[in-house]
Amino acid sequence: MAEPVLTVAGLIERGSGPASLSLSLELLSGARGLERRVGSPYIQKTGLALAGFHEYLRPGRIVVFGESEVRYLDSLTHEARVAVLHTTFSHDIPCVLITGGWDVHDDLRSAADHHQVPLLRTAVSTPVAIARISALLDDALAIREIIHGVLMDVLGLGVLIVGDSGIGKSECALDLVVRGHRLVADDTVQIRRRGDSVILGACPEPTRYHMELRGLGIINIRDLFGVAATRAAKRVELVVQLERWDVHREYDRLGLDENTYDLFGVKVPLISMPVAPGRNLATLVEVAARNQLLRSRGLNAARDFVDRLEQQLQEEETESDSEEEPRSGGSR
Repeated sequence: MAEPVLTVAGLIERGSGPASLSLSLELLSGARGLERRVGSPYIQKTGLALAGFHEYLRPGRIVVFGESEVRYLDSLTHEARVAVLHTTFSHDIPCVLITGGWDVHDDLRSAADHHQVPLLRTAVSTPVAIARISALLDDALAIREIIHGVLMDVLGLGVLIVGDSGIGKSECALDLVVRGHRLVADDTVQIRRRGDSVILGACPEPTRYHMELRGLGIINIRDLFGVAATRAAKRVELVVQLERWDVHREYDRLGLDENTYDLFGVKVPLISMPVAPGRNLATLVEVAARNQLLRSRGLNAARDFVDRLEQQLQEEETESDSEEEPRSGGSR
């Protein structure tokens, strides 16, 4: 699994994407540093660095200069401005982004060229620019991996179905689609982590909306069942692992075990479901999704059942002890 790489040149290209994320980045100077790598999805807007507190600069993070930083630089003398910029640009920063379309001093352009640090500008205001570039970096630097499985949207819950080839994952997914649930990806699921705890799944472009069924071949779910039967991406919130039934194995009968499936270090709830003739997998997966939704709201049927059973046994034991005490007293 390779770490994602984003250069400043790639950042400029991505910045001219959809209108909701568009930054229309303009390169002012420092063109020789376009292959510098952006190593962090977090940006830094630290005017303190210009005032001499350079320990606040973090390597690999884009530095944003807004109105306050631009005006502060303009207020300095030529010598002081050159010294401040030299110290700032000497750090391992991929680029500097000027927000709000502000004009910059020639000393800033010269420093960027000298240190080969790209100097970019956008007309977007600082708060909007930070939000857009953070979303852009979050997507571009997300760790990705292709796994073999099926991803479904079941009642709004992202359910990833995994298991050996030929065990019936696609057939189960088709049955779920017929029941009104939505297909995200079949056979190949592109998994990526967003932030520290969110796992997103999507379908690679070549196989989007398609499903492979042995005996039928390739079918298009969107054409067969309509646009509402598919969706582009979904957060993975439950993993169902299909396993071939083993008569010698002891399976969980109560559902108290809380197993997890590791995806990029994020623990996702896992249900191991044995496959045997006569078991309706689609029904079982749908019920598993419903049960997981209840658990996320604090309702655990298995735990409540065990608690009630233990309470009943304790009450019966207490009643039994109270009946024994008079008998013991009367025999003396």
